[in-house]
Amino acid sequence: MAEKLLEIRNLKQHFNVGKANEVKAVDGISFDIYKGETLGLVGESGCGKSTTGRSIIRLYDATDGEVLYEGENVHGKKSKKDLKKFNRKMQMIFQDPYASLNQRMKVMDIIAEGIDIHGLAKNSKEREKMVFDLLDTVGLNKEHANRYPHEFSGGQRQRLGIARALAVDPDFIIADEPISALDVSIQAQVVNLLKELQEEKGLTYLFIAHDLSMVKYISDRIAVMYFGKMVELAPADDLYNNPMHPYTQSLLSAIPLPDPNYERNRVRKSYDPASHNYAEGEDVRMREITPGHFVDCSEREFEALKAGSLKV
Repeated sequence: MAEKLLEIRNLKQHFNVGKANEVKAVDGISFDIYKGETLGLVGESGCGKSTTGRSIIRLYDATDGEVLYEGENVHGKKSKKDLKKFNRKMQMIFQDPYASLNQRMKVMDIIAEGIDIHGLAKNSKEREKMVFDLLDTVGLNKEHANRYPHEFSGGQRQRLGIARALAVDPDFIIADEPISALDVSIQAQVVNLLKELQEEKGLTYLFIAHDLSMVKYISDRIAVMYFGKMVELAPADDLYNNPMHPYTQSLLSAIPLPDPNYERNRVRKSYDPASHNYAEGEDVRMREITPGHFVDCSEREFEALKAGSLKV
């Protein structure tokens, strides 16, 4: 069994709590992330996947639930020293590589910011060498260190974001839709870079995205979110070959393929939450249908899925 790096237990992230416009962005989800794996988190816009990532890394204080990193509660009371130590272990790559970089700072100082905060360089010469090495690691060169972010292409800026995340030598990286703002021709390059870095450094990823084909390429397991809830979690191949939740089936039916004959006959499946017909008080939760394949369902649906009679 792989070792658990992160345990999320009944995580809730609500906004405007107690008001008429309260938003339950994340509403009681639980899952684990194992050392060295990539867990893909997918769902339509507004489903809560980015909020989940930001809550895990404490950009938001969780409304309820626990985030355990190596057994320690991330959202528990911590001293500044403990928070600093935690921040070294967990980093984030943001969706927009332009907005996430300070346009008034040179690349040298952007990448070295974490190095400076954590005191990882003994002197300016060592600091410079660390930045040059990081630039080389992400496919850039040391001449780029004295430029500003606006002088780079979108793909290069995202490489800078990756270098900044790597600067403090983290174990776990949350990649929040890191390729959605990039040209299609550049997306594969960035994803391949992330895979190479994972192999070299033993990194663990939470890869948040809405591009289902790219998620399958990079992920070991995939979790599907719908309106703040997690509805299915399974190994990548299993999820694509045998989707069990109707919402997952709907998502997969929308993936276009470069095949005119297939596209001509492709039938999209719609998802209606009301089709479940849950009775008031019915126990609906994530249940393991086959080894490693979890679906959010009632006891009644669970028995039907086990028997194979509920599959659409």
